[in-house]
Amino acid sequence: MAESWNETEIDLIVADYFSMLIEELSGKSFNKAEHNRVLRETIPRSRGSIEFKHQNISAILLGLGQPWIEGYKPAANFQNALVDGVLRWLEARPAWLAPKEGAIQASRLQEASTLWIGPPPTQRNEPPPVDAEFMAAIGRKYNVAERDARNRALGKAGEELVLIHERRSLRQVGREDLAGKVRWTASQDGDGYGYDIASFEADGRERLIEVKTTNGWERTPFQISRNELAVADARRDDWHLVRLWDFAREPKAFAIRPPMEAHVDLIATSFLAGLR
Repeated sequence: MAESWNETEIDLIVADYFSMLIEELSGKSFNKAEHNRVLRETIPRSRGSIEFKHQNISAILLGLGQPWIEGYKPAANFQNALVDGVLRWLEARPAWLAPKEGAIQASRLQEASTLWIGPPPTQRNEPPPVDAEFMAAIGRKYNVAERDARNRALGKAGEELVLIHERRSLRQVGREDLAGKVRWTASQDGDGYGYDIASFEADGRERLIEVKTTNGWERTPFQISRNELAVADARRDDWHLVRLWDFAREPKAFAIRPPMEAHVDLIATSFLAGLR
């Protein structure tokens, strides 16, 4: 049985992985074989061991709702110490993707065509790269949804992108009058409405949009409030949840319509405790 990696080795390979990931997100090329060779000069491990550890890091980032290197297919069966090493890197750099990276990607999409918003993923049409239950367990343990929810810069960038999409979509169908009335309620009026953007369908019907944004993969869990669920239920014909994912790389989106229980498992993560 191979000897477990120590903390120094883990920190070295995690730093190496992120150096490649940053290059990839910036659209720059890098040589994986050269990175592997340089690591072997400081880490007494085989080429295959280092490559598999890079794949382990991809799996961990997938579970943590972070982007991962596309050339390193996620592989499970990793030691818990590797998760700790990845978290050490992330926690030392809480703003490594936001707001700078998000703003860059948003500006690219402003110059491109409208954002394509597709149907929600299913196990049938988008099999996960690693066992879905395993990834979900990591997401719950490290509260990935709460991390995304606390990232206000990421949330704001996602809302702005959908706002641009809504206005552009209405203009493209000749509804300049409605495009000018689309309102960013979360920014202009404050939270508490149960949606972030008040838009319109081409025929003038209201279109209320709650935006949830992540830098992770499409199955990254997200938080939804009791108020948002109540508004979704009360305004079923008008309410839409738009899920933006892979935001740091190339934002993609899908939409969910009420009832939410038909698409997601709602898990209570906190409770209000009142004294008896």
